[in-house]
Amino acid sequence: MTVQTPNPLVQVLPETAPFSEEQRSWLNGFFAGLLSLDNAGVTALSPAENAAVMGEGDDGAPWHDPAMEMAERMKLAEGKPLPRKLFAAMAQQDCGQCGYVCESYSAAIAEGKEPRLNLCAPGGKETLRQLKALMEDGGGGASAAAPAEAAPATPTGPVGRSRENPALATFLSRRKLNGQGSEKETWHVEFDLSETGLDYIVGDAFGVVAQNDPRLVDAVIALLGARPDALVCGKTLREALLADCGLGPAPDALFQLVSYVTGGETRAKAKRLAAGEDPDGDLDRLDVLGTLHKFGQARLSAEAFVEALDPLQPRLYSISSSCNATPGRISLTVDTVRYKVGSRPRWGVASTYLGERVQPGDKVPVYVQRAHGFGLPANPETPVIMCGPGTGIAPFRAFLQDRRATGAKGRNWLFFGHQRRTSDFFYEDELNALKAEGVLTGLTLAWSRDGKDKIYVQDRMRERGAELFAWLEQGAQFYVCGDAKRMAKDVERAMVDVVAEHGKRPVDEAVAYVAALKKAGRYQADVY
Repeated sequence: MTVQTPNPLVQVLPETAPFSEEQRSWLNGFFAGLLSLDNAGVTALSPAENAAVMGEGDDGAPWHDPAMEMAERMKLAEGKPLPRKLFAAMAQQDCGQCGYVCESYSAAIAEGKEPRLNLCAPGGKETLRQLKALMEDGGGGASAAAPAEAAPATPTGPVGRSRENPALATFLSRRKLNGQGSEKETWHVEFDLSETGLDYIVGDAFGVVAQNDPRLVDAVIALLGARPDALVCGKTLREALLADCGLGPAPDALFQLVSYVTGGETRAKAKRLAAGEDPDGDLDRLDVLGTLHKFGQARLSAEAFVEALDPLQPRLYSISSSCNATPGRISLTVDTVRYKVGSRPRWGVASTYLGERVQPGDKVPVYVQRAHGFGLPANPETPVIMCGPGTGIAPFRAFLQDRRATGAKGRNWLFFGHQRRTSDFFYEDELNALKAEGVLTGLTLAWSRDGKDKIYVQDRMRERGAELFAWLEQGAQFYVCGDAKRMAKDVERAMVDVVAEHGKRPVDEAVAYVAALKKAGRYQADVY
């Protein structure tokens, strides 16, 4: 006998009711722009186009810092033309997940070439709301939520080279990288690209079009009170929620939808949430499932509900292999995201998909996202310094594989860190082998939980400052990969300290030295 374990996400089963044609018509217009247009690859502006569109030429974009808060970025953009304000509202990561970089995405919106305002995945709802407000204030009076003449997105360009036109790759395997006692769950994941015709360059990213967790989908359907096989947009409700709809933070349109079918205090709360307020102090718990639970009395039709959700975004991962070393295969280094909000479990969509749900032999929609300003130097003799704690090691494993495969003579120095050496030393055998071969000139390690004091990669940089500065003076390129909000900023501060101390420079000159490295392409970051 099989015992059915109750899904911990289901608590309420409200009834449903048909949605009015008037309300559905409004929603169709509202979302037409959010599901339209296509962009193949990363779109960047030429200098001439940039000057023409931005209206000011190069103002230095002082807000282009992923660690800077939105309010500070928008303050720096005060008085600037609309495209620059839109640029400041982006997450500043230049990750390419939107199909652009931050500057060209903002320019495309300002010119009316890109009606979708919800493509900045790192910026999420905060960026979306700011873009809407800016377009309503300075976009000719047109509502950013309902752009006119917005055509549905259609696949264009080579297969597997953009989010709109993915290829089907075969999932091969996953191997856990953590040892016993680790607080993390990290996987080495491999795909077979031989049937896709795709290749890549080290530094590129790999887009994975994952599916939502079936447990979450079933919980949402139960709270919606709908039939899983109800037809919406030409497929069943369950199929649509698995593959097409984002089930993370509830979009403003879902709150707006709730406000249309409720009244009194409930309607007022829904309208306030749609406007970005937090009337009950529970906004952090209001993902799609949480919203259905909070507004259990709202009777939503399956079709209107699906229309109110954001599309499920693909996820980008730094590639941790070299096409020159392992042609036809690609690998990723993936941290599985699991946490709780209150008593409810939350799961990262793509990380748990790759870590537990997809099975060897499964076909997965994927694409290669070309890197923007992140890659090995053209000269194979140029020394490289790589700083990648945790999964930030991914592109640097690829760099080292590539330099070994191509016989590049340049020196290679890796700073790697994590919590504990015994359980979190990713690719230890590989790195030690590369060091023994002479491919890896230096391997500097930092462990934050192995002793009384927490030691991070930036601490090791300061300890090895004299040697680090000497490498820079000899023409080395510096790379950092990992967390944009804290680690990358801490590493940059450490670099300034190293230049100031060992270059015998005042702080302002050290800051200028690091800025010059960035401008010359000798300080590159892949942050998220």
